[in-house]
Amino acid sequence: MSMSMSSTMDPPPSGLPISTSYPERMSSSAASYPDDVNKPAAMLVTSNPTSANVSNQGPVGGIPPPFRSSTQNRQYPTPNSLPSCLPTSASAPSIPAAAGASGSQNGDSNARLLRSPQSKIETLKNWSISTYKCTKQLMFEKMGKTSRTVDTELESRIENLRDIKRRYLQVLGLSRAFTSHFYHVIQTQQALAEVFSDLAQKSPELQQEFLYNAETQRNLHKNGEILLSALNFFLSSVNTLCNKTIEDTILTIKQYENSRLEYDAYRSDLELMLQLPKSEASSAKIEEAQKNFNLYKISYEKLRDDVNIKLQFLDENRIKVMHKQLLLFHNAISAYFSGNQTALESTLKQFSIKVRTPNSSSPSWLEQ
Repeated sequence: MSMSMSSTMDPPPSGLPISTSYPERMSSSAASYPDDVNKPAAMLVTSNPTSANVSNQGPVGGIPPPFRSSTQNRQYPTPNSLPSCLPTSASAPSIPAAAGASGSQNGDSNARLLRSPQSKIETLKNWSISTYKCTKQLMFEKMGKTSRTVDTELESRIENLRDIKRRYLQVLGLSRAFTSHFYHVIQTQQALAEVFSDLAQKSPELQQEFLYNAETQRNLHKNGEILLSALNFFLSSVNTLCNKTIEDTILTIKQYENSRLEYDAYRSDLELMLQLPKSEASSAKIEEAQKNFNLYKISYEKLRDDVNIKLQFLDENRIKVMHKQLLLFHNAISAYFSGNQTALESTLKQFSIKVRTPNSSSPSWLEQ
């Protein structure tokens, strides 16, 4: 249908070029380019497998002369064909220029990458063996089938520290409860003072009595805020002592206990090796067990010395901190409940405590 339509179409206007045949168009386009540009086109056209049969034909119905190959019987590979010789390696080709500069570095990195899985397997293997020996040692200690290394003096000091922490945490909890209840008391006193002042304005017959009670509640609330500041300072110091200073020492104690367990596990393993009959294989095992035992012995002794030093410094720090805080707690409580406002304020000045009221704003960075 398209052919019939094209046959019935009117001739193009005079301003448009008249359509010509394919050979004429190719001839005219080839004539407008130099010969060195036409050579690649000829190679592209003659790369068709059927070019050998077409090359002998004339210009009409065949390939124009400018696009025909000068070599008539040249064999070209078929499209998408592979070269006859392929590299045997599937890796990317090497770069000779940069191989000398970065060859050693690449070799080291590749060696590290190859050693990495092996090192991970070795680490996992050592961890599994150590865990098995420590678990076995712990179970035998609980069943009474093996001995354990005991430092009597150090163990008593560690137990004493844990008991002190337990009691200090009890004091901290009760002090927090007292502070919370006391906070609600002074808030109630402030509310009472406002109610008494309001009633004094509305009840002229009892105005003086209401004013006296309102003034008393205001003074109690003011002194209560001073005592509350002292209590908060006491809580903050004891909390730091229990949950940071003592906890740091207890963390070192846990590391020491783990090291003691590993030391005893490898000691028991060495004692078991020494009971075996002597041979070349047993001598190698005994040497390896002795080496591991010495390593864990050094670690155990180092952590034991660290625990002794930390316990000594902790005792000195604990006594100093608690002496100051207990004196503050006693003086503030006594001054408040005895009604001695001057002694209460002097106590806060003695320990450099600033009173923080609920309406007071935090100091600016210039004041700090």
